[in-house]
Amino acid sequence: MILETISGPADVKRLDPEQLEVLAAEIREFIVERVNATGGHLGSNLGVVELTLALHRVFDSPHDAILWDTGHQAYVHKLLTGRREGFANLRQAGGLSGYPSRDESEHDWIENSHASTVLSYAHGLANAWAAEPGEHGRIVAVLGDGSLTGGMAFEGLNNLGHSGRDCIIILNDNGRSYAPTVSRLGETLARIRNNPNYLRRQARLERLLAEVPMVGDRLERGFEATKAAVREMWEPPAFFETLGVRYTGPFDGHDIERLERELTNARELGGPHVIHVLTRKGLGYGPAENDPIKRLHDTSESKPGSFTAAFTDAIVKAGEERSDVWAITAAMPDSTGLLTFKDRFADRFVDVGIAEQHAVTMAAGMAMGGLRPVVAIYSTFMTRAVDQVLYDVGLHGLPVVFCLDRAGITGDDGASHHGVMDLAWFTKVPGMTVLCPSSYQEVGVMLADALDITTGPVLIRWPKTMARHVGPDEVGHGLTGRKVRAGTRVCLVGVGKMLEACEDAATLLEADGIDATVWDPRVVKPYHRDLLDDALGHELVVSVEDGMRLGGAGSLLADELERLAEDRDVPGPVVHVLGTPDRYIAQGKPEAILAELGLDAAGIAATVRRCLD
Repeated sequence: MILETISGPADVKRLDPEQLEVLAAEIREFIVERVNATGGHLGSNLGVVELTLALHRVFDSPHDAILWDTGHQAYVHKLLTGRREGFANLRQAGGLSGYPSRDESEHDWIENSHASTVLSYAHGLANAWAAEPGEHGRIVAVLGDGSLTGGMAFEGLNNLGHSGRDCIIILNDNGRSYAPTVSRLGETLARIRNNPNYLRRQARLERLLAEVPMVGDRLERGFEATKAAVREMWEPPAFFETLGVRYTGPFDGHDIERLERELTNARELGGPHVIHVLTRKGLGYGPAENDPIKRLHDTSESKPGSFTAAFTDAIVKAGEERSDVWAITAAMPDSTGLLTFKDRFADRFVDVGIAEQHAVTMAAGMAMGGLRPVVAIYSTFMTRAVDQVLYDVGLHGLPVVFCLDRAGITGDDGASHHGVMDLAWFTKVPGMTVLCPSSYQEVGVMLADALDITTGPVLIRWPKTMARHVGPDEVGHGLTGRKVRAGTRVCLVGVGKMLEACEDAATLLEADGIDATVWDPRVVKPYHRDLLDDALGHELVVSVEDGMRLGGAGSLLADELERLAEDRDVPGPVVHVLGTPDRYIAQGKPEAILAELGLDAAGIAATVRRCLD
């Protein structure tokens, strides 16, 4: 296999066109085999095989900085930079990251796993290189058309064009982000610039005008001015050029020879330059090409019995019962469980693209107008809209419901995707109610209760892992907590999915003669008074959450217990808060990570014993 001979970019440069075609096929086969074994991002990488080959043949990585947005499309780049063996442990604990990683290779300049940021990185790096004497390489920023639905991409583009700094921008246009892209940029470009009739007529008219005696040059200049005016009106390339960014394309993103020629031209020209390439996400793998939703963007899906599946049931039911319920997501209608709602209530569904800030403020406007918007976003992506939640929703006391999927430790996608910050941040929003379901059944109850709250925003958060299924007697209601087990000495408060670990820890402690109460708080802002009253009567209170320990739900509980003890002039209990540490957490299986952090039953029981000694 040719792939087995590739240990770095230099090996790619020596191949002839026939060998490149064979290598492209081998790469696709390799990626499909490995991703099916380990999980990961499939469709996006199958679509950039030829583009990545061309990049590494024209540019000299790492002297030239190739930057990826988002990094989930960098598998081919990793293969061509000597990391083929590492794919056996892709996205596993201690193994190869599913994104570029500065710790892995000098070829990875940025660890970019969130979208729309690459042009800002590129602008900063271009400024640094311009300010530092010496020989520097070229900067190449690869971003998808989906990333252009994010406002930060336009901010970076605006400043790059204004500065005139050297940067080659590859616009990888496959008409999709995770799901079909909201932006019509690529569609319009392809329709106009790739229309053979348009191109032939333009060339013929230019020749005829140039041949007119005496005034041919003036007519030709007049035609160019007219063509520029038409382009200004009808062609998106004018947008780039107005910002000072040269535009060329669109080109076939699977034609290596043409790509190399255009990349070489851009390298020689310098300055900010957009090269628009058209690719097919999932190319070469039937199941991906036939997936109408996301071209097998990744191998994850909403599994029956998961928290996400519970939300699907709940939001559809809410849509059936209430005509004022709208659902909003940011480029992930499938992964957040909204496809069924979209199918049933298309006129009440909005996918804003990779634009979380817009999603939140748009929801604020909807709530002002009397609608009940439900915003479904991954926890890790919701942090991009903290300002909007705080001031556009919270400050106005608007009844927007935020549903955060993938909260807590998520696992294989690593530090940037663990949803451990939401409780620390969003419990600080004045007037925000925060709910944490501990079972499948709780999700539906909580969404219904959330929609009945009109005095301010509500946040419901749940994990990626499978949900517990419980009977009616194990489901709470309203804004109350639920006492699961009665004890006398220790009170364990298990937030969301951590309830099960607390129950198991209580059983372990019972064997040691330690009697433990267990509470499912259900609501961590505000905590229910019955829970606070009960916890106040224990010697030790241990709260457990799969989120940041500093400033999270446990910290809020400790503060409320301290104030309650002061109000009643009684000694308060010792409160110990268990949660994730103040550091970035590497990839791994969620349960293994939680055990390592002492957030499983054994770890909780061990903490209780230490505190009581």
